[in-house]
Amino acid sequence: MTRVGLDLWKPDGRKYGLLVNQATVDSQGIHILERVVGDPHFKKLFGPQHGLFGHTQDNMIEWEPTPDPRLGVPIFSLYGQLRQPTREMLDGLDVLIVDLPDIGSRYYTFAWTLMLCLEVCREIGLPVLILDRPNPLGGVEVEGPILDSDYRSFVGLHPVPIRHSMSLAELAQCINGVQGLEILKCEGWTRPQMFPETGQRWSLPSPNMPSFDTALVYPGGCLLEGTLLSEGRGTTRPFEILGAPWLDAFEFCQHLNTLQLPGVRFRPMQFQPTFHKFGGELCEGCFVYVTDRAAFKPVRSYACVLKAAFERWQETKPAARFERTAGDAGAWEGEALTTFWKQPPYEYETEKMPIDILWGSPDLRSWVEGRGPEPTTDCEWQFERLY
Repeated sequence: MTRVGLDLWKPDGRKYGLLVNQATVDSQGIHILERVVGDPHFKKLFGPQHGLFGHTQDNMIEWEPTPDPRLGVPIFSLYGQLRQPTREMLDGLDVLIVDLPDIGSRYYTFAWTLMLCLEVCREIGLPVLILDRPNPLGGVEVEGPILDSDYRSFVGLHPVPIRHSMSLAELAQCINGVQGLEILKCEGWTRPQMFPETGQRWSLPSPNMPSFDTALVYPGGCLLEGTLLSEGRGTTRPFEILGAPWLDAFEFCQHLNTLQLPGVRFRPMQFQPTFHKFGGELCEGCFVYVTDRAAFKPVRSYACVLKAAFERWQETKPAARFERTAGDAGAWEGEALTTFWKQPPYEYETEKMPIDILWGSPDLRSWVEGRGPEPTTDCEWQFERLY
């Protein structure tokens, strides 16, 4: 069984702050805060997107902390008025300890919260200790384009692939180097192992990441956030379930299955999201059923889903139907639904299209719309490995 960095960590007498969330648990399921309550060296607590305990449901829902007398330390949000700690917030610490379970996809904002912390800590000479964890998607497969620097955002601040195959510590080392960086490595993890092979228990790192199966499809599934398609928020299987009221589930899945994409089958289904896009409306679409984890290419698979959905949206032109619910928070929270693509703002980017900052360039949107060649999702990526 793999032992994560938290299993191996013990306070060493330095005054420390923690950057953690609800999934920062050890192999016995014990949360880090249970271990440090009452420790006089524990001085400050920081939380990322979705809050310390994952209470904010959607993207761009900021949170501000409330005092917790049980902990007895100041608590700071890094997804609220600020996304980067100030020097004052870090004052009095000897080390900042970070344990944020990542899921191996460039869009996931925890990595970028860490990188912004590293920038400030380097400036003030404060060491950062990362309690490392395995990449749940394994440490071998790389997929998707490398981010074009012109499309930097909080879902991608540095030029790495969508599915990057690095642990959080490897990602930090790749981008920021080793100066001021301390790493407590996992024990027993080998790069080909995906999460089920580690022996660890899944603890959802964010509200719409309830299982490893969700994480497995997420490198492609998150692209749905840049469209009018429901990505299954408001259902029990987000990112595995997708669709819209105007799709024909059986015809849509029949088409996708004829593409013979490796390691996946698309099952037709109907669903009714309880909130978010098309909340309360009956949608048709598919369940993305992974048949072979090793062969499955999530980025390419969902790019093909977008292409097929766009072609069907063009045929039906359903905008007028949706405009009647444009003021309904269950649909698009006031957006005019006259386009297939979600419009800005998205993750603090107010001008560029959400799908473009997710993909890392306009190439996917150009191909989906029939204006450019199919973008490659194969990627050569080299980095310094810790395992």
